[in-house]
Amino acid sequence: MIISYVYAILSALFEALRNVSGKMGLKDMDEYLVTWAFGFFALPFLLLPYFFISIPPLGNQFWIAVISDGILNVIATILQLKAMKHSDLSLVIPLTSFTPLFLLIIAPLIIGQYPTFLGIMGVILIVIGSYILNIKKRILTTQRKNSDYLDPFKAMVKEKGPKMMLIAAFLLSITSSIDKIGVSNSSPLFWAVSVHVFTSVTLAPVLIHEFRNHTKLTGMDIKLLFAVGAFSALSLVAQYIAITVLLVPYVIAIKRTSAIMTVLFGYLIFKEKGIKERLLGSVIMVLGVIFIALS
Repeated sequence: MIISYVYAILSALFEALRNVSGKMGLKDMDEYLVTWAFGFFALPFLLLPYFFISIPPLGNQFWIAVISDGILNVIATILQLKAMKHSDLSLVIPLTSFTPLFLLIIAPLIIGQYPTFLGIMGVILIVIGSYILNIKKRILTTQRKNSDYLDPFKAMVKEKGPKMMLIAAFLLSITSSIDKIGVSNSSPLFWAVSVHVFTSVTLAPVLIHEFRNHTKLTGMDIKLLFAVGAFSALSLVAQYIAITVLLVPYVIAIKRTSAIMTVLFGYLIFKEKGIKERLLGSVIMVLGVIFIALS
């Protein structure tokens, strides 16, 4: 039992390290190349277990789920990376906590699941956390005549990075529901591999275009691209191992602590400002995610 919690924590750590390596890669590479790396370099780690297990029977909804989920994941990942490129990690990554909030709206429409009291409390905590995350916008504008208490929320929909991350979080709330359909029509591991293969194939023309335009990758660039895919895959593998013993909501709730880890990495590695309010906001948002998971 204890080792399962360790795997759940490792899943969060690998997710945070994926964010950090992605941010590093964006200094010299564009978001399309890094998105491709998410899928391609994760495949060796995800394909390895297939030497020991059989391919599951595929349900009738599998292929439509792969196509729709794959397209939305590509768009969401590109938006995430664009947000990371234009804003601090410690500001935009915690906004992924809005995914379960959006999911409470999307899930009833797609899979017929409705929020409980704990779910509603979780939503409130996520909103409070997001306000604290952007509280400096309120502090910096208190001297303006037209400032008001909604400035932190306005910052999220006006500034380029946070706005793109919120759109990505909304798209990921849709893919979360599609993931449930895809897994039920195959298996968790086969589904993960299928989505990553789709991502790699979809972005292959973009990759060819990059190199035709004389994109030159250094040894460090290749290492960072490999790290992005490797950490992405290791996070998924650790998550799947954890859910063999623990309840899925517990594992996902623990994995969401990657937002807190990412905020700390943003401060330690990239010397990002506003660590106190961003860390506090992230903790409150993750607590909201835990409430939703437990609901």
